[in-house]
Amino acid sequence: MTDSDLLDRNNIKAVDTSISEVTVYTDRARITRRGTVSLTGNERELTIASLPACIETESVRATGSGTVAVRILGVRSERIYTSEPAVDRIAELTQQIQELETQKRAVEEQISSRRIQLKFVENLSEKSVASFASSIAKQQIGLNETADLLTFLGSNYKKYISAIGQLEIQRNELDKQIKAVRQQLQQIQRPNYQQTFNIIVAVEPSGSGSFDLEISYVAMQAYWTPLYDLRVKTSNNQIELYYLAEVNQNTGEDWTGVALNLSTAKPGMGTLPPKLEPWYVDILRPKLPPAAEFYKKPRMAMRSAELEDAEYDANEVTILARGSLGATAAPEPIEAETATANISREGSTVSFQVGGNSNIPSDGNPHKVTIFSDNYPSQPEYIAMPRLVSFAYLQAIVTNPMTGATLLPGTANIFRDNTFVGTVPLENISPGQEFKLNLGIDEGLKIERELVERQVDKKLIGNQRRTSYAYRLMVTNLQQVPANLTVKEQLPVSRNEQIKVRLTLTNPKIVPGEMGLLEWEISLPPQAKQELYYQFVVEHPPELKVMGLEI
Repeated sequence: MTDSDLLDRNNIKAVDTSISEVTVYTDRARITRRGTVSLTGNERELTIASLPACIETESVRATGSGTVAVRILGVRSERIYTSEPAVDRIAELTQQIQELETQKRAVEEQISSRRIQLKFVENLSEKSVASFASSIAKQQIGLNETADLLTFLGSNYKKYISAIGQLEIQRNELDKQIKAVRQQLQQIQRPNYQQTFNIIVAVEPSGSGSFDLEISYVAMQAYWTPLYDLRVKTSNNQIELYYLAEVNQNTGEDWTGVALNLSTAKPGMGTLPPKLEPWYVDILRPKLPPAAEFYKKPRMAMRSAELEDAEYDANEVTILARGSLGATAAPEPIEAETATANISREGSTVSFQVGGNSNIPSDGNPHKVTIFSDNYPSQPEYIAMPRLVSFAYLQAIVTNPMTGATLLPGTANIFRDNTFVGTVPLENISPGQEFKLNLGIDEGLKIERELVERQVDKKLIGNQRRTSYAYRLMVTNLQQVPANLTVKEQLPVSRNEQIKVRLTLTNPKIVPGEMGLLEWEISLPPQAKQELYYQFVVEHPPELKVMGLEI
């Protein structure tokens, strides 16, 4: 070992770090690692080894503090290729092959044994035919003895043939298994190089002491999406909203016991507005082959400065999810309660802070994180279209409070009185904004629709044939609470200027809307009924045959 080697070992020190905080964006994650190292004052480089290959090396930053003053001179990364140790796996696969081959030899021995028995039966059958035929002719043996011999020969022949067939199937299956394991063994025995990164932080300590190093970097293959559970309680007109997040990451590092931040910022978009390129117009040309077309596609590279700026965009919404608080034991059972969030705002930035730690393994599967839950006021409304369905549809008009959080676009699971109704997409909903939830058919309201008149005038009026129609609707509230209901019917809409459709009577009186829409808004007390009635006429020349009035 040379003096320079000793000098390098004294100047370079490895730092053992662990992930303490993660900020997940919609397409990547910013990871913070921390570790403590004892410095002697001679160190010139601090090394953090074996970071995953999916990190953006331009995004690496380093800082720290301690009992000794340290100047950070720079940060660089080294790409490391290592062959993955596979000695144990090779031994395991070799053992499997040996065991399978032992099983195959045992099966082949059984096949040989059964073939010998089968051959004996075949020889016995050949020798017995002539002897039994002669004995039967001489009446030395009877037909019963002959039948017994044939039964014996037939059953044993069938038994040995079947046994050989089953054993050959087992042997073929073992051959397939042996082939598959040998292929695995061949792949592992080939050199398998794994790519990782080492981060080197150049430092200049002023003396000896303890130093807490913090590094951060952006890693790809991580994202999060909003998810909601909306539980409707029809008894008190409340919507219990659970604001969830599905976090998915396959970075190669498990996030264990970390402070998890979920952000809507889009670092990949950069902070600069896009640049308009010339808009060319040309004649249609033959389509290029896929390979040539691939190489013609432009590729954009993201600059590290844009990434760094985007992380601290003033318009981003950051959600801090730190798990849930432990429940205190009580003498009597207490219903589980989801941790509520402390909401803080700085300008347009909204943060939700929940106590605890989060664990997100690097398995590529979605993991749910509860952000917060809250009760939102709602107003139930019913929509009925008696021409199509004899029951009403329940809707809830929900108001996001002014003090609430912005609900980001995502999927909402809808529950009505603990019954799963379905899923609906939610758009971006700001504080103070209303949104509507469709909760499916409610059999508590019943609507009967009856055609009470269809009359064709015998006399022509102005050389026009007139047909009148009338419908009666009976709406019944079967519930124990009042119900606000919107009933929608429709008149025929003429697509020919010779056909005229006119509304002649409605009760209660309403004005028709566009495309012949009739809409009543009624309020029904519990167990109450209300009748709706409307009448219309269709006029057309008598020689004209009208289609579409079969209603």
